[in-house]
Amino acid sequence: MAEKRILVSWIGHTDLKAMAFAVAAGQSKAVRKIVGEGDAKAGVGPVKSLLDNESFDEVHLIADYAPAATREYAAWLGGNPKLHQVSLDNPANHAEILRAVRPILETLKKKKSNQLAFHLSPGTPQMAAIWILLAKSQYPATMYQTYGGKATKTEIPFDITTDVLPDLLREPDRYWQHLATRTPQEVSGFESIVGESEAIKAAVGRAQRAAIHDVPVLILGESGTGKEMFAEAIHRASHRGSKPIVSINCAAISRELLESELFGHVKGAFTGADKDRKGAFEEANGGTLFLDEVGECDLAMQAKLLRALQPPPGQGPCHRVFRPVGATKDKTADVRIIAATNKDLSAAITAGEFREDLMYRLSIVTLKLPPLRQRAADIAQIAKSMLIDINRRLKQQAGASYQDKSVSADTILFMQRYPWPGNVRELSNALVQACMMVDGRVLKPQDIAAAVAEFPSAKSDDAMNLPLGDGFELESHLLDIQRHFLRRAMLEADGKVTKAAKLLGYKNYQTLSAQLDRLGVEFERETEAPTR
Repeated sequence: MAEKRILVSWIGHTDLKAMAFAVAAGQSKAVRKIVGEGDAKAGVGPVKSLLDNESFDEVHLIADYAPAATREYAAWLGGNPKLHQVSLDNPANHAEILRAVRPILETLKKKKSNQLAFHLSPGTPQMAAIWILLAKSQYPATMYQTYGGKATKTEIPFDITTDVLPDLLREPDRYWQHLATRTPQEVSGFESIVGESEAIKAAVGRAQRAAIHDVPVLILGESGTGKEMFAEAIHRASHRGSKPIVSINCAAISRELLESELFGHVKGAFTGADKDRKGAFEEANGGTLFLDEVGECDLAMQAKLLRALQPPPGQGPCHRVFRPVGATKDKTADVRIIAATNKDLSAAITAGEFREDLMYRLSIVTLKLPPLRQRAADIAQIAKSMLIDINRRLKQQAGASYQDKSVSADTILFMQRYPWPGNVRELSNALVQACMMVDGRVLKPQDIAAAVAEFPSAKSDDAMNLPLGDGFELESHLLDIQRHFLRRAMLEADGKVTKAAKLLGYKNYQTLSAQLDRLGVEFERETEAPTR
């Protein structure tokens, strides 16, 4: 099969200026709205300069200008180029640029005989940077630049596999530290994830890196750590973000119905199948399928999933082949898979409950989410963010009788000491319950304590095995331990200082009062006479 030389290039501002200068005003109304009267210094523009010097079998032009202007430019350029209209909020945003070009390149890459060429000159410097990275990695391509009407091949003596990866493999900690420098709110697609701890920044950095690659992602973590939220964020941050994400909870659907939910069925396939029905794979075509609690699938379902997740030879990583229940022919879809489980899959494999080959098919990239107890520094920010939504919902239900709730500094400290075995979900439930039960405007520690199953664990091994470094201060930690027990005693004593002093082994209540004041542990205390 003969090779086809295919040029892929942005239409840049200079290209439009060149056209506006070269043609009469009536021939470029849409272009002139963007660039004015044009500019003689632009010459014929970068794209036309390259085409005047090099020949290509196909020319693909990408533009985020008005479609009318793009069509005017293509007509002036001649040669019947293929136009790709995209929308960029910020043409200097690397992630946006990557999301725009990747689907185009995926389509062109399907034919192995295609030889790609990227034009670096048109567009923003960030667009050129993306072309260079892609040409030297996932989409090998020849690169061109134009200047002064001349075109030159651009040779960049740089190879990711030999110049970069070895260093990354030797120093993985440094690599992930670099990825974890930004908070979730600064990462496109991950804005809904709250927190600034090192643990959550590292998870977001890894998830962002996974998002740009069309490979399966397996999200691991305890119940309530936000696995579905991360799956949705990875989808938004990928080039599939404008397409659907379909979520299936494998644990919530019976074995008999799960196959139909995933692959669909034809009319008459089983009792009650009165018409054809699309499954999740077909509904998610072009987008993402999120398989929550995938570890709960039985072995028969795992075998069928494995078949659907194995792309045929020569097809892309997201090419899925599946057969609806009762059908005689296969269907295909382009679906990226994100799976999640709180199950120990390695133990399940050893026990014969989960297929090893399916785990490897699902876990091209593995993302482990930290439990809330490992990111206590985020609790204040998470709680305040949740309260905004909780207050809004409860006010809609109860009307003007409901008073918006906030949390005191003492309540934040209490929540930071509680281990939250149910993670973020348990925190949310506790805040909802407290907001419904409390009449005042400020949630106190005892309000949160009443909403959870038990008081914070005070096991010595938890306190003794905290990680050192990363801001750890012994004196501060010891003071926190004191505050924890003082606060716990006051809660259990219902704010009675004399009773709390006895619980703590103090000889008199004045000693406890002095400690509460010194450490800033505030409670509503009952006025008490000394016990004689």
